[in-house]
Amino acid sequence: MMSRDKSTPNIWGTRIAAIAEIVDGDKVIAATDRSWKSGLSAVTRSGIYYGEDYDARLEALEETGGVEALDFDTGKLVAHEAEPVREFEHIKPVETWQDEEGRAVCDFGQNIGGFVRLTVRGAAGASVLVENSEVLGPDREFDNRNYRSARGALSYTLKGDGEEIYAPLFTFMGFRYARLTISGDAELVSVEAVPISSITEVAGGFTSGVPAVDRLVQNTLWSLRANFIEVPTDCPQRDERMGWTGDAQVFAGTACWMGDVDLFLRKYLRDVIHDQREDGAVSHFSPDPTRLTAQPGDGEWAGSTGWGDVVVIIPWCLYLHYGDRDVLTESFPAMVRWVDYLWGISNGPIVHPNPVWPENGFTFGDWLQPVGDNRKPRPTIGEDCAATIYHFISTELTARIAGLIGEEAEQKRLAARAEEIREAFVREYFSASGRLAHNDQTSYALAFLYDLVPEEHFEAAKTYFRRVIESDNYLIGTGFIGTPALLPALSKIGMSDLAEKMFLNRKVPGWLYQVERGATTIWERWDAIGEDGVIYEPSMNSYNHYAYGAVCQWLFEAVGGISPTAEKPGFDLVEVAPKVLPALGHAEMWHDCRHGRIEAGWQINNDRVSYRVTLPEGCEGLIPAGLYASLKVDGKPAEMAEDGLMLGSGTHELEFDLG
Repeated sequence: MMSRDKSTPNIWGTRIAAIAEIVDGDKVIAATDRSWKSGLSAVTRSGIYYGEDYDARLEALEETGGVEALDFDTGKLVAHEAEPVREFEHIKPVETWQDEEGRAVCDFGQNIGGFVRLTVRGAAGASVLVENSEVLGPDREFDNRNYRSARGALSYTLKGDGEEIYAPLFTFMGFRYARLTISGDAELVSVEAVPISSITEVAGGFTSGVPAVDRLVQNTLWSLRANFIEVPTDCPQRDERMGWTGDAQVFAGTACWMGDVDLFLRKYLRDVIHDQREDGAVSHFSPDPTRLTAQPGDGEWAGSTGWGDVVVIIPWCLYLHYGDRDVLTESFPAMVRWVDYLWGISNGPIVHPNPVWPENGFTFGDWLQPVGDNRKPRPTIGEDCAATIYHFISTELTARIAGLIGEEAEQKRLAARAEEIREAFVREYFSASGRLAHNDQTSYALAFLYDLVPEEHFEAAKTYFRRVIESDNYLIGTGFIGTPALLPALSKIGMSDLAEKMFLNRKVPGWLYQVERGATTIWERWDAIGEDGVIYEPSMNSYNHYAYGAVCQWLFEAVGGISPTAEKPGFDLVEVAPKVLPALGHAEMWHDCRHGRIEAGWQINNDRVSYRVTLPEGCEGLIPAGLYASLKVDGKPAEMAEDGLMLGSGTHELEFDLG
């Protein structure tokens, strides 16, 4: 682990052991026992941060002794709970050149999580060093300073036997570029990048009339794949690669649209729950090495609002998308412990986070919010405000879940508590004029999205929200927890005009700014590369960080117009309610759910919108009442009931007025 000031080795133990068994039906063909032999392999050093050293001259096993049988409780073991990590779509370089020192530099045209596979020929003892980077400097100089202390390189020593093919066995990197240094008598025959992921099959897509938007969606998918390698990590390149809980919870909704992530995220949830502290605090990341390797001055790496809420939000996302109530039942005790922890540290509804990192109750707030000097990772949003909003989100949602799984006493207790938090939030943070005490995009977005704005302040708060955005020149002012809420909140309260301007902005900070700068994955910072092409502060600057890609959930649900419902989850019933953005020209989405493929899309003809939706057998749709003027369904004027209009499975044509 390298999230401290120095690396912490041997987190999970100090001895290496292996258990193997080959079974044919009921018969065990082979199994590890004392008759097995051991020896040195050609892999001389390997690690996910280090990379790998491989000496092909050692491929003939050099036996060094027998084996020692260890006492181990195999009852602790479980079968692999998610899809295995697989290779996909090998990538050839789009360009290769020589640097000033004669080293080959390959551009694969795509930032990935994976490794380089090379074919080489030459004399025994010659070697190839493969270094990796995500970006190049202004003069195309190779730059991987953002790897920090991670070496992230491969070293291959030839055995001198014609063409030799090498790919590492136990490591991966995050990279777009590779620099290859040959020592001795050898030549490269071919090089390719090999992406790997636990999620190789795509489950959803979105396209429009704006190529940069389509590229943003692809960037998000690539970041998902690169970071969903056994654990949903923050990044695949530097000396971190941790399963940060805040990143995972803000992105879970998008992940469910883009891939079949049910088993993957369930397994991650079990890790998170296993790491939960006795007092109910949830780890900042999971698996959590700090829990097993406590050091003086460490504090508690747990308990941040927006991060710990992962135990409530991800189970709910999985329930909505896959319809299995078991994930709610399994996670429910952890949810209750978490919301009780939040109430306990605040001694009431308003959460006052501990300002000292990493003490108990510390919060990351709206991490990397681009306000003022956006190089500072500390948020400028009022931390008590954001923390209290998340206190409400998790408490209210846990109460709903309690009702679904038959926990009636907890449902009543937590519903009453959620209402108390709501009332306290209004008293604490709303002025008499309807202005939030923390007059920023994140506070308004979260408050509107989660129904914390009282009716008497609703219109005034909308006006203040609009003024904040206009005063920011329609530039994004949100960080990790505010960004996923920003555009959904604007669409929800009828300000899609602002959502459109903010989304399509190509200045920094903005989603399409990254695309304009040539990004092929989502960046950690809005301005990871400046307008002058300069790489910003490399000590915390990842170019493959999926959090801001959470906007794609809004593309599927608001712009594409399809949302799963809590009433009939698992896409048994979807809400059909597209929010048309004229500047996109047209939009199409698709998603493979458990019933089959859903397809939807719209185009504009003069001042009328044509929207086609196809629902598979077993999936129904509901068009909410009051959304569209002059609505026609399948060529006939819609007969709208009070609770909306139902659509059966099959293809339907909708027409309505733009505006």
